[in-house]
Amino acid sequence: MENVDTRRGVVVAVDGPSGSGKSTVSREVAGRLGMDYLDTGAMYRAATWWCRRSGADLDDQPAAADAVRRMPLRMVTDPAAPGVICDGVDITAAIREAGLTAVVSKVATNLEVRTELKRRQRDLIATAVAAGPGVVAEGRDITTVVAPDADVRILLVADEQARLARRARERHGAADETALAATRDEVLRRDADDSTVSSFHTAADGVVTIDSSALGIEETVAAVLSVITSTQEGRR
Repeated sequence: MENVDTRRGVVVAVDGPSGSGKSTVSREVAGRLGMDYLDTGAMYRAATWWCRRSGADLDDQPAAADAVRRMPLRMVTDPAAPGVICDGVDITAAIREAGLTAVVSKVATNLEVRTELKRRQRDLIATAVAAGPGVVAEGRDITTVVAPDADVRILLVADEQARLARRARERHGAADETALAATRDEVLRRDADDSTVSSFHTAADGVVTIDSSALGIEETVAAVLSVITSTQEGRR
């Protein structure tokens, strides 16, 4: 991994469906390379939290978008302790609550909201590149719309059962039938909703696909680091 050159700000973009491991893996890769970590999905969750706090109706798309444009959001991009601060409130934990998860797609499929958050995501990426080694940014549209010119673009995929089991263990500490059933809506329904406005199941030209179905976290991290190294070597 010492072959990864971060003297010039590097942008690594990681996309993929829910439960593919992109958040855990991206955060770990960023930490090992001394780069910033940006969870763009958390920004949509923050937007949902903010709309509810400010009284904007999530079903009224123009009103929700107007609220999001005024959202005082700060993303903490330290991979050792990433966080989300909105209006001075640390909402890192709050945006993962089940009630918010159940409605976040209403905001994530709002095209005006997506335009605003993509603008902010590009600004955060540019800031990270200018300030240091760069950033590992993960989430919907990151490889194709937000950062199509990223130095490294990866689509991290996994089969349905593997994705459900991972999210069940993450949320409920187990992957038994009860936990899988409780997780199914969050993973499959959200992917179905989000796929109406974003493509994250098939790699675009120039995007490397990594299938993590049969891989553990360490193996997936190694695969991502290998892609980063090989991509840089190919450009020297």
